[in-house]
Parts: sequence; structure tokens; C-alpha cells
Amino acid sequence: MEIFWFLLLLSFAAASSIITPSGATSSDINSTTAWRRGDNLKDPKLLRMFVDELPTMPRVRGYHLKDGVPVSKKLKIGMFLKKWKFHKDLPPTKVFAFGVSKRRATVPGPTIEAIHGVDTYVKWQNHLPEKHILPWDPTIPTAKPKKGVPTVSHLHGGIIEPQSDGHSNAWFTAGFKETGPTFSKRTYRYNNHQQPGNLWYHDHAMGLTRVNILAGLLGSYIIRHPEIEDPLQLPSGHKFDQTLVIFDRMFNVDGSIYMNNTGDNPSIHPQWQPEYFGNMIIVNGKAWPKMKVQRRKYRFRILNASNARFFRMLFSNGLRFIHIGSDSAYNKRPVVVDKLLLAPSEIADVVVDFSTSSSDEVVLLNDAPYPFPGGDPVDQVNGKIMKFLINEKHEVDKSHVPQRLIEYPVADVSGASRTRYIAMYEYTSSIDEPTHLYLNGKSYDEKVTETPKIGTSEIWYLINLTEDNHPLHIHLGLFTVLDRKEIVNLDEFKECMTKNNDPIKCEVSKYAIGRGIGVPRHEQGWKNVFKMQPGFMTEILVRFSYIHSNESYTFDASAEPGYVYHCHILDHEDNAMMRPLKLIA
Repeated sequence: MEIFWFLLLLSFAAASSIITPSGATSSDINSTTAWRRGDNLKDPKLLRMFVDELPTMPRVRGYHLKDGVPVSKKLKIGMFLKKWKFHKDLPPTKVFAFGVSKRRATVPGPTIEAIHGVDTYVKWQNHLPEKHILPWDPTIPTAKPKKGVPTVSHLHGGIIEPQSDGHSNAWFTAGFKETGPTFSKRTYRYNNHQQPGNLWYHDHAMGLTRVNILAGLLGSYIIRHPEIEDPLQLPSGHKFDQTLVIFDRMFNVDGSIYMNNTGDNPSIHPQWQPEYFGNMIIVNGKAWPKMKVQRRKYRFRILNASNARFFRMLFSNGLRFIHIGSDSAYNKRPVVVDKLLLAPSEIADVVVDFSTSSSDEVVLLNDAPYPFPGGDPVDQVNGKIMKFLINEKHEVDKSHVPQRLIEYPVADVSGASRTRYIAMYEYTSSIDEPTHLYLNGKSYDEKVTETPKIGTSEIWYLINLTEDNHPLHIHLGLFTVLDRKEIVNLDEFKECMTKNNDPIKCEVSKYAIGRGIGVPRHEQGWKNVFKMQPGFMTEILVRFSYIHSNESYTFDASAEPGYVYHCHILDHEDNAMMRPLKLIA
């Protein structure tokens, strides 16, 4: 019996020991890392809301002006370890931050502003330490250098060459001392030849996306097209056109970021958990900030940069959103909405007219349960995002929202070259806790099965057999959502799919006949992320060409290492809800 207990203790110790990128275990560095046991958590109720001013993130031009004409520019943007104040009454926090220098690095990083048709070159430089500031799990598919923190930057929404897409295995450590198997270049080319709109950049290293973004490696990127945008006369200028980057975090009493270092299945995955939820809501790097605004129209480019949290936003006094764009593309027409649901990685481009406010203060609220849609309700802490303080005096406002914005070709279903089925699976252990998630029942490393032809469109049917809403992101491609149908007799269909992994053999057409959910008007345009409802089959048309012109890609989209598509709940993406996407000429 004594031997039994000794072996049990040994197995528990092994399951609780986390390997760090430097090769040390969690017990070796527990006193210096930014993760602690739960009894050290900072109670968010002890922090006052709306005391910090909303920061305006620094802006970096991705172009030079030569005789007033935009020309190509090369940037150097580094990743640095530094301390950041998320709240005036919270101690400084160790973070990983993007910036043109360590002193100017911020969380989120600087907003890169590019011009349509003008190349921006970025040399992403890794200045991170040998050890990570957060726990990570080597038992999921993960980049594993001998020393250092691996990173690679992906421009989310970018229509760019594969070599510059930030492929998960194209990672590199500080000084490019070690590189991943698909690494090919140090300087990325963003040709900005796509439609104007909102993008963002973030880490995409294999198996480490969730922890590197949690540490702070993210920022906004805007492609402007003055010739077609200026005539719209939307709110403009740095004061009236702002990015709002929203995410959730949890902190220890010493200010360090808290991330649970014990997995739901510690004997299988010592650290990995299916979702990360923080209890404090951060906007532009500050917890529950405030913003002073005039009684006029403002444009907000709102990004949900959370690991797993959905935000369903509304104003406390009934103000409404004028929705003008989704992700990286404008709507055809503006759409007025009371609430705005954003999944992780989705972007909403909205105008808010504060001149119509019935009060001098208004709080931006969140009422999305977590996990979405069937999880816990929000409380008084995570149900508030930020406050706007509205000047009593009405201002002269020459901006307006036109009845027509930018019109792109509608989805042409008749021209689709082929149809694909993509099934979403979650696998559980003997204790009924998730162990991993797959697309089409395949790991990332299995042979590529999605090989669309450049310049074509395809119909994809996304079959969600899990209980979670999965925001699907397709690199390079843009898509429109055509239909959503509930799957009847779901358990019966799921049993067949688990056995055969074949929608045709399992006669999906006999099951996807339940109630339909219409696509909201403001999400009927071109997107690069969409929410896949649990227990539903969602039909989308994916376009592997530009939407603003009939031109061919200005790069070879069939080059190595190709692209990927994945769930953008980062904890799912890392383990291992991601598949390769290889275009053919």
C-alpha cells in the first residue's frame, strides 16, 4: 500500500509539471513566472471602474510620402518583454508587447496604417526572453525550440503571399537563432492590394497562439483607400476614428497575468484547458476605461481579441450602433442595430452618434454568456466594458453616414467550382472533459484535403457537432454566409459521423432540415470569420480571389507553405482545430 501511494504521488507530480520553452519545469521557475495558484487572484470587485482614460494606440504609417504620393515603406516592429499598467490601482504587469522600440511598445501594439496598392514591408523582430511568462503545454502540437520563446506574426484578414502569412510552423526565436520547418523569410511583404478595411496582426506560433496573445502580442492594421473612402464623409481623423481592441484577462494580486497551470485532463494534458476566460474587461490596454466624447458622430473599429469570450454589446441608455463594415470589408449599406455580437477575432466597424444620447454618461455593456451560447451569465464585473462621458454642448459635425457605402459582387452560387463538407468534432476523456478538437476528424499534420483552385469559389458546409459556437477563420479567402439549418436527431447523426466521418454516407441532407436561422443583415456581406452555431449546418460561399476587382492575385498563392483554416477560439486552435489549406494554380 505504501508503494501504491508513493507511485500515485509521483504520477500527480509529473502531471502537474509544466515544461517551459527553456526546458525547465514549472516547479523550477514557479517563484519568478507570472502564473500562480488561484488563491492569489486579484478580486476585480476591489478595483474601481472607469478611472483610467481610454488610450489611443500609437499609429505607424506603413508608407512614405514622396512629393505627396504614398510609396512603399519598410518597418521594423519588435516583440519585447516589458511592464504594462492595465489599471491605475493594479501593480505593473509583465507582458510581451509589439512596438518600434521597447520604450514605445504597447498592449495592444501600434496600429499600422497602410494605403491600398502600396506595399508595406515588416521585419518582425523577436526580442523575447528565454523563458515564457505564462505556462504552456508540450503535450499538444507545439513549436519546441531548444531555447527561447517562438513567435510568428499573422496578418489576420490579409490577402497576401503564403510566405508572409505567418504560417504556424514558420516560427522563430530571438535573433532568428532557431526557426520552424516552414520558415522562409525575415521580412514580410504586405501588398495591400485588397479592399479597404480592418485587419489585425497577432502571434500564430504552433500550439502557442493562446499564450502569446494572452501575453500581449496583438495589434490593429488598417488598409485605407482615400479615393473611394473619402467621398463617404464618415467620421475621420485620429480623434473621431478610433480602434477599440477588447479582450478579457485575469490577474494575480502582484499584477501578473493569471493563467491556470492545471489542465482539465492533467494526466493527458498537464496545462491545456478548452477555454480561457478572464474576469476583467480590457479596452486598448486598460481595464474598464472611460472616454470623453463630444455630442457628435464617432467611428469605432471594434476588435474582439479575446481567447474565447464572445461579446454581445449594447449601450446602457439605448444608444444604437450604425454598422458599416464586418471584418475587412464594408457593408453595401449601413445597418442600425441595438446589439452587436462579436466572436473572438471578429471586427465590427460602427458609427455611434452621441448627439442622440439622452444622458451625459453611457456605459458599453456586455451580456454574452460564457462559454457562448450556453455558459454562465455575465455579472456586474464582466458585464461592463467601458464608459463614455458625453459633453453637454452640441458640436458642429460635418461627417455623415451615407445610404450607400461600398458595393461588392454578391455571392454567385451558380459559379461555385465544388462543394466541401467540414465537420467539427470535440473529443473527451473518461472523465468527460475535452482532450482535443478536430476539423473533419483529422489532426493538423495529416495530408491536406482542402485544395481550392486560385480564382474560384466553393460552397462549404460547416457541420458543428459540438456544444460550442466556433468562429471559423479562413486564411486568404473571403466568404459570405448563405444559410444555417438545425440538425434534427442530432445524437443519431453524431453517432454515425463519429463512426464514419462521412456526411454523405451519414445522409446529412436527411438531418439538416430543422429550423433555419437567418443571417443578420449587417453580416450578409463578405467576412473572414463567422460564428458556427452548435448543432447546425452552416452553408458559406468561399471566394479565393479579390472581391474589389476581377484581377488575379498579385502573388503566387500556390506557393509553399500554403495557408490554414481554423477555429478562432485560441485554445481550440492550439489543440488542434486547425487544418492546412493549399491552393492550386
